[in-house]
Amino acid sequence: MTRTLRETLSTALTLLVFSVVGAGLLSGAYTLTRPAIEITEQAEKLALISQTLPPGSFDNDLVGDARPLPVDALLGLKRPGLSYVAQKAGKTTAVVLEAAAPDGYAGEIRLLVGIHADGRIAGVRVTAHRETPGLGDYIEIAKNQWITQFDGHSLADTPVERWQVRKDGGRFDSMAGATITPRAIVKATHKALKYFAAHREALLGGHP
Repeated sequence: MTRTLRETLSTALTLLVFSVVGAGLLSGAYTLTRPAIEITEQAEKLALISQTLPPGSFDNDLVGDARPLPVDALLGLKRPGLSYVAQKAGKTTAVVLEAAAPDGYAGEIRLLVGIHADGRIAGVRVTAHRETPGLGDYIEIAKNQWITQFDGHSLADTPVERWQVRKDGGRFDSMAGATITPRAIVKATHKALKYFAAHREALLGGHP
């Protein structure tokens, strides 16, 4: 075996050892920190879900009691999602649906749509989007109250043709120069209500 070959093998072995040790350390760190990360993620998710419901309207574990949602055109989901059933003293008061608006200005906009048992919207929140910063980020509750205009509306009190932004003859406001984003959210919220209406008994009865 030549000296060059020995040096090459030695270097390769050293790199292999470092790679194995590094992978082991990363795996160990992930194992140790994962529980804390999961707790934080669950708390953040619960905070957003809770924002779609009136304070004091539930006393159950929303995340722990989550139920599966199928891929459905009315929800705009590309993969199965979840529904979060709100209960107070054992009685179902509302449900929060994961939904998506696939036609945002910069792509998919992920939503949570809270709906009272009687079909009225309890609240809508955006959980993820890629809209233009400064122009499309008014859909976030932390930056603007725009998203709260859906509260209280239902299929019964808002005709189909009114589920549009005002610019298109509907009842919902939009920001000047940024109508694609609100159009997408209005449409997705309307579809989520239609999904609820079509599956109300199953969603509220616990058999989605």
